Amino acid sequence: MTYAQVKDRLAAPFPAARVAWKPQTVSRDRSSALMVAFVDARTVMERLDDVCAGEWSFDVKLSPGQPGQPPTARGRLTVLGLTRSDVGEADEGEAGTLKAAASDALKRCAVHFGVGRYLYDLPRTWVAWDEGRRAPLDPPRLPEWALPEEERTPGAAHVLGALDALRTGLPQDVGQLREVYRHLRAALDTVERAATAPEATASLRL
Repeated sequence: MTYAQVKDRLAAPFPAARVAWKPQTVSRDRSSALMVAFVDARTVMERLDDVCAGEWSFDVKLSPGQPGQPPTARGRLTVLGLTRSDVGEADEGEAGTLKAAASDALKRCAVHFGVGRYLYDLPRTWVAWDEGRRAPLDPPRLPEWALPEEERTPGAAHVLGALDALRTGLPQDVGQLREVYRHLRAALDTVERAATAPEATASLRL
């Protein structure tokens, strides 16, 4: 077994239930937050075990950090004979925990092998924030392409494939791209108006 043979399995989206969200930034009035998606270190280790059990190892060197700074960890992840290294640190809310820094180092190293890399491509969305619970009122939802195949809407794979094919044919000129977007936006608006028209709603109820 080689990395080339398993890289797609390592990089596959995680089940939606294993993806969590945390605020990257909270607005000044504490009413909204910019959310980012993440998975924990246990989920990463389970993916490595599922795809290449017994063929990976992780070494970490911990550093307590300077006063007022979070601890850091330099990790080295070896998967099927390939080694990648990266540095992790504890989040602000986890300051002082070497374990959090080591977990972050593992996740960052795993990204070099494709594990969870797609999470960096997710759109970062502002949502309503409940300061009392320190949580979003309604967490963001993952787009279709960021879900495993079994969790996608039937037929979504065909739509996503068509979008990928369309993307390769887009013009490079910015002016032409704006013109394409204008026509596409107009077409989408037409579809939305048709879907919400009274006669369309009545036909859907039949």
